[in-house]
Amino acid sequence: MSVLKARSKFGKKERLFGYSIVIPYLAYTAIFWGYPFLWMVVLAFTKWNYFSKPKFVGLQNFLRIFTDSTVLRIALNTLNFLAYLIPMVLIASLLFALALTKVRFGKTFIMLSFLVANVSSGVAYSLLFSNLFSINGPINRLLDDLFGITIPWFSNPQLAVFSICLIITWKFIGYYGLILYAGLLSIPQSLYEAAKLDGATKSQIFWKITLPLLNPSLITVTVLAVMLTFGIFTEPYLITGGGPMQRTTTFLIYMYDTAFKRIDPSYATTVAIVTALLSYLLVMLIRKFFEKEVSFV
Repeated sequence: MSVLKARSKFGKKERLFGYSIVIPYLAYTAIFWGYPFLWMVVLAFTKWNYFSKPKFVGLQNFLRIFTDSTVLRIALNTLNFLAYLIPMVLIASLLFALALTKVRFGKTFIMLSFLVANVSSGVAYSLLFSNLFSINGPINRLLDDLFGITIPWFSNPQLAVFSICLIITWKFIGYYGLILYAGLLSIPQSLYEAAKLDGATKSQIFWKITLPLLNPSLITVTVLAVMLTFGIFTEPYLITGGGPMQRTTTFLIYMYDTAFKRIDPSYATTVAIVTALLSYLLVMLIRKFFEKEVSFV
């Protein structure tokens, strides 16, 4: 009996210890994830302006999106951002990863140097690049001195999108490049040696071996870049304010303006839900049509 009591007492202590670990996490999840999620659902089906009581309106907020010309404009803007950002991020990150494989000394320093951009303040570097690319900034002054031209980086719609994508690429080249670098390291060197023995050129090795076997890493970077594009806010908000001609207005900027300037958090929440669904759908389509299973055996 004493052995059973000791086991029961020990089991009780284990349960209490387990509960003491789990309960804080469950409480945190309920407060900071569960409650906001439920409140989001409530807002999507109601009308609320921060002061009055929420009024149930059914699917009115969702139907409003289909007649909102600004949402259509922002959807086209997002496609425009994707058309610039995805190739820029993939090419720059891949070149960075390939360059790292050739570096023999100071590799860690180089990687950390590029990662500094990823952890830097979005407000700080947005203001920095805004001054660098301004019409009277140092880049335009240099171009004027050398070639007698100035480029309207942020006043021309397409150039504004390109410039913002260039800034975002600068921020994430280190992070995404390390993902591709890890993918390159996972490719067995024996495959390259066998290809060289068969007389394959460097170009053939890159297109027939490196890129196909790097597919999982490339898809990962592409998915992260897609999610990033749907969440762009700081750069266009601080640099262009969504202009010119609303061409750099993103979903997050529209949500912010709708919720806090137009005092319509219910509709802003609905736009957020639709944005998340569009992002998820695009990610699933990319994975379905471009993701391939890779085997090194």
